[in-house]
Amino acid sequence: MGPKHLVLLPGLDGTGELFVDFIAALSESWTAAIVAYPTDRFLSYTDLRPFVSAAVPESERFVLVAESFSTPLAIWYAAANPQNLTAVVICAGFVGSPVSGWSGIVKALSKPWLFRVKPPRTIVEYFLLGQNAPADLLQKLHHALNRVSPDVLSGRVQEALDCDARDDLRRTTVPLLYLEATYDRLLSSSCKEEFSHLRPDTLFKSVPAPHLLLQREPQKAATVMMAFISGLPPSPG
Repeated sequence: MGPKHLVLLPGLDGTGELFVDFIAALSESWTAAIVAYPTDRFLSYTDLRPFVSAAVPESERFVLVAESFSTPLAIWYAAANPQNLTAVVICAGFVGSPVSGWSGIVKALSKPWLFRVKPPRTIVEYFLLGQNAPADLLQKLHHALNRVSPDVLSGRVQEALDCDARDDLRRTTVPLLYLEATYDRLLSSSCKEEFSHLRPDTLFKSVPAPHLLLQREPQKAATVMMAFISGLPPSPG
C-alpha cells in the first residue's frame, strides 16, 4: 500500500486554487498539501525550488503531483531521490519546450499585455478546458488568473518555453505516472515522448480531458492516481 499524502504543485497560475475539485474527489483517508507560488513577482524555476522543498514532509512518505508548468520542479526534486518520496505523478507535463516548433511564436506573443486582456471563452475552451466547460469552472479559472500579475504570467510562459529538465529526468529513480490529457491541444506530442524515451518505465494513463485534466475530470484523474499509488510496493525499511 502506497502513501496517502500528496504534495500538489500547481499549473501556470501558481495559486493552487484550481485543485479544489480534485482534492474533493480523493477518498477521505487521503490528504493533500498545496504549494502556491507568489502572485506579484516573477520567480524562475530555480527561484521556485525552495517553495517545493519547504512544502514536502520531512519524514512522512508522500507522492509529488505536478501540473503542466510545475513539471520541471517536480522532476528536479525527484532527481535527488529523497528517501521519503515514493512516486511522482505528472499531469500533462513537459521537461522541454511544451510547444516544440511553435516556441518562438508563442514567446513573441506571450507578453504581459496579452494577460491583461480577458481571453474569449472559445480560446479558453479550445486550449485549456475543452468544449462546453461548466460556467463555474470558467469562473474559477478566470479568478485564479486574475490574482496573478500579467508580468508574472508572461514570465512563467517564457520560463516554460526555455526549460530543459531532461537531465534531471534521467536521474530520477522513483516510479513515475504520466497522466495524458487525451484532448490536449496545448502540449506537443513530443512532451510525452521525452518521458517515454528518458524513463521507459514511466506508466502512462490517458484521461479523456483537455489540458486542465484535474479540473475538467477530477474524479477520473483521482481514481487513476489513487489506484497507481495504492499499488506501489512498500518502501524499503
